[in-house]
Amino acid sequence: MANIKTNSNINNTALPRSITLTDSAVARVGYLLDAEKENTKSNLMLRVYVNGGGCSGFTYGFEFDDKVEPDDHLFEIDGITVVSDNASLDLIGGSQLDWVESLGGASFQLKNPNASAQCGCGASFSV
Repeated sequence: MANIKTNSNINNTALPRSITLTDSAVARVGYLLDAEKENTKSNLMLRVYVNGGGCSGFTYGFEFDDKVEPDDHLFEIDGITVVSDNASLDLIGGSQLDWVESLGGASFQLKNPNASAQCGCGASFSV
């Protein structure tokens, strides 16, 4: 499990409102960040968020971002900064991001303990 350090918006008793990364996710995000930083030279973070939509009601989103909004929470995980907003953390707090490789392909998968159901591909969920 990766080491987690949070910003002042989250106290240590609120870790269920955090996001963790597996070692394979840390390695893959680090690789992608290094490639992206060569092009942008920005201090990029991995933003994890939730949008409405998909076949189950909500969809997961991942992107690199260099901005921090007032309602964002930051998590430092083995040198990678993960950022997520309050509304998203209400739905995905306590989740673990994993990088999974199989014969069918490779993808990031969010293991969300708050999801009551998810679609077959795992891209959308309901609570």
